[in-house]
Amino acid sequence: MNVHDSERLAGLLEDAGYVRAPESADGDADIVVFNTCAVRENADNRLYGNLGRLAPVKAKRPGMQIAVGGCLAQKDRDTIVQRAPWVDVVFGTHNIGKLPVLLERARVQQEAQVEIAESLEAFPSTLPTRRESAYAAWVSISVGCNNTCTFCIVPALRGKEKDRRPGDILAEVEALVSEGVSEITLLGQNVNAYGSDIGDREAFSKLLRACGDIEGLERVRFTSPHPRDFTDDVIAAMAETPNVMPQLHMPMQSGSDQVLKAMRRSYRQERYLGIIRKVREAIPHAAITTDIIVGFPGETEEDFEQTLHAVREARFAQAFTFQYSKRPGTPAAEMPGQVPKEVVQQRYERLVALQEEISWTENKKQVGRTLELMVSKGEGRKDDATRRLTGRAPDNRLVHFTRPDTEVRPGDVVTVEITYAAPHHLLAEGPVLDVRRTRAGDAWEKRQTEDKAAAQAASVMLGLPKVGAPEPLPAAPAGGCGCD
Repeated sequence: MNVHDSERLAGLLEDAGYVRAPESADGDADIVVFNTCAVRENADNRLYGNLGRLAPVKAKRPGMQIAVGGCLAQKDRDTIVQRAPWVDVVFGTHNIGKLPVLLERARVQQEAQVEIAESLEAFPSTLPTRRESAYAAWVSISVGCNNTCTFCIVPALRGKEKDRRPGDILAEVEALVSEGVSEITLLGQNVNAYGSDIGDREAFSKLLRACGDIEGLERVRFTSPHPRDFTDDVIAAMAETPNVMPQLHMPMQSGSDQVLKAMRRSYRQERYLGIIRKVREAIPHAAITTDIIVGFPGETEEDFEQTLHAVREARFAQAFTFQYSKRPGTPAAEMPGQVPKEVVQQRYERLVALQEEISWTENKKQVGRTLELMVSKGEGRKDDATRRLTGRAPDNRLVHFTRPDTEVRPGDVVTVEITYAAPHHLLAEGPVLDVRRTRAGDAWEKRQTEDKAAAQAASVMLGLPKVGAPEPLPAAPAGGCGCD
């Protein structure tokens, strides 16, 4: 969701006449925008560390502007300008569309502009965008959350759930497909609660099925659902809609009923594992991933063992594990029984070791399978050295494959046979069995031509922290907040 917001911020600024600064232009941008998260403490530390690094840079560059937005800005408000008076603009989660106006106002008035809206002004997806990918896109179907998890500050910062009309969502998807996008990820803080705001409990499954009727849309994903709202009609829609991918990211958070109760999560271990069993019965090859918090206040060794048991039973393809981070303003921050750091670290390492073993075992089951991969950009860090390319399987597993003699572009589709498995990726070391050039690949190629022309004409530069290509990830976007 933060990545999606960042794309909108880039789109707004490009509409206002700015051009993205090249990655090599660190310190040379006219505007630097930080889109922040407030779920974990290290987000605070990283923000103020980066702002401190930019202070002397700005002092040497008259006219340079720095803006801070997102959840941390919504939470800290005036604190940011007090701690970093060289910041020009502070804006919140509900008014990202105001950034260009606030920057201009700060420039004219020569003083910091702090504007935090208390309610949503516009859905992010209705704003201009500068998507990181030409072939994959995020589509926001709701914002906010009606849950009251005791560890999570997000509902206080993003507000109550507000749903978009289904027709607006589908119109956006159709427009994206017409531009060459072949993969979309439906986004919501609690994505499968979609419909609660419009009075239709089956709205999310209906939306998935409607996406199946859009010609040219090859892959549909969604993140992140909540076990409370994961109903049988959603499982049926996933199984029966060909372009809905066999992938599910569903945060468990803990395997202990006592801890889940303290977290104010409205399910227990057996309910969660029951959903997993139903999904696997309907979609045998589904890859299921999760989020887990270790060291929640009051967690005992017995509680932690219940988490390990649930992980063994669920057989997750991958788990995003987090050490509990105390966030001021959440009920959990004031709970008794805060677990000592050394105990949390030890439990965390045990959980990671178990999940690594399971991930490797589950990936080995993929060896010998023939899979269609959507070729991705920038996900294989060693691709140049190994003469490989990288793509995502339908279940979102990362696959590195031998570079074929035929030109292959990001967004194109290749067919390969899996020959080797590691805990976090697969290899297809044999020859590529088939290459299918796609409209998505055409869109990527067109983007390269346009970007080159824009770079040559650039005069005013915009700097944004790198957010990565929006290949749908099996976890909470960007940063893995673990809040769902």
